[in-house]
Amino acid sequence: MGLLGIILALALLVWLAFRGWSVLLLAPLAALLAAAFAGEPLLAHWTQTFMGSAAGFLAQFFPLFLLGALFGKLMEDSGSVSAIAQWLTGRLGPQRAVLAVVLAGAVVTYGGVSLFVAFFVLAPMAEALFRSASIPRRLMPAAIALGTSTFTMSAMPGTPAIQNAIPMPFFGTTPFAAPGLGILASAIMLGFGLWWLARAAAAARRRDEGFGEEAPPIRPGEASLLRERAATACAFDPPEALNAAPAPVPLPVRLALLPLAVVIAVNLLMSFVVLPRMDTGFLAQPRWGETSLAAVAGVWSVAVALTAAILVLIGVSGRRLPALRESVDAGANAAVLPAFSVASLVGFGAVIAALPAFALVRDWVVGIEGGPLVSLAVATNILSALTGSASGGLTIALDALGPTYLRLAAEHGIDPGLLHRVAVIGAGTLDSLPHNGAVVTLLAVCGSTHARSYVDIVMVSVASALAALVVVIALGGAVGSF
Repeated sequence: MGLLGIILALALLVWLAFRGWSVLLLAPLAALLAAAFAGEPLLAHWTQTFMGSAAGFLAQFFPLFLLGALFGKLMEDSGSVSAIAQWLTGRLGPQRAVLAVVLAGAVVTYGGVSLFVAFFVLAPMAEALFRSASIPRRLMPAAIALGTSTFTMSAMPGTPAIQNAIPMPFFGTTPFAAPGLGILASAIMLGFGLWWLARAAAAARRRDEGFGEEAPPIRPGEASLLRERAATACAFDPPEALNAAPAPVPLPVRLALLPLAVVIAVNLLMSFVVLPRMDTGFLAQPRWGETSLAAVAGVWSVAVALTAAILVLIGVSGRRLPALRESVDAGANAAVLPAFSVASLVGFGAVIAALPAFALVRDWVVGIEGGPLVSLAVATNILSALTGSASGGLTIALDALGPTYLRLAAEHGIDPGLLHRVAVIGAGTLDSLPHNGAVVTLLAVCGSTHARSYVDIVMVSVASALAALVVVIALGGAVGSF
């Protein structure tokens, strides 16, 4: 009965979340359903297990949600994202429309801008480029997804994406875990995705398909549904992208790129120079949670990098930000719903992991043929696919199985950095199923549908990531992490 309860609870969560019900309510209800089937105390699981785990997630990662959303909003309102996109467009031109869109998305998201902010800025740019180049509108979502939601989210070393931060407390790693393998995986995703899009555009040109029809506007009811679906897929609440006033005169591109460079440089310095030289023995004291630098260093590095970038951005923007307080408010508000939604998924996973029947699931996952790297990839893939959230699925998997995999890594001589990279790439693979909030929002923003665009999204987001994941596991297993 306990295992049946777990299956029913997960099915209920997935089905109702896809229909737009709030995960804030669904996650505790589904968790209590599973506990009821197992004959476990319901209130104790809600207030102690569920809320304890959700609160722990917020305590660890809310600073990154907050700073990331704030930075993304300020980059948007200062005109920095638009300036970078227009600069790349001017350099590459309509003849390289696909490459311009992909690189613009990659630059801003690797620099710390939320992919949802990038969606709203890149879609008009992509529409103008694709129209002038007679490339079908249906390829716009795949081009934007390739640049914003693949290698810069899960593979590029040092990326400040929340998905890259989640494994750090579990494995004691930094944002730059397994850098060589991460760069190789990024090259595979980018190369495969660009090849597929070039092939699809050439086929459309041979058919004289053209750009296509005008995009229908997003209706109010659809906007509300998009918000609920998107809440677990990213660290930014989409409606807040429409609040506050954009700068009448955008930043010059050299100043627009500066905050992105600050994120990368400060993250690198904090990870390998500043924090390793600090005396952090005080962290072992009870007042600091009896923790260690390894458990907090990654989050500290990204938090300081985003803070420095925000200060630099405000400094170089000057009076170009006409409503700084409104922009800051919108950015801060944009962090709340996604953070609490993902925390609710984490609480759900904690209840499931605490049930006696979960031992069967754990033993099955750990016992998958191929060793710890393969079973970790399968676990993160499955949970991210079911929840439609890379961050949610990844945290559930590591909350339940992280210590087990760390022990197995020690037994098999596997570098924790390799575990980190495999887990993140695995979580960013099958999360791009049709019910994923980022996919649904991207299609709506681009004025397309699943029927017209989803196959291309699968190829650039799922197929390319799976190919990269296979290479990372095979090469990492053969020669180790690098």
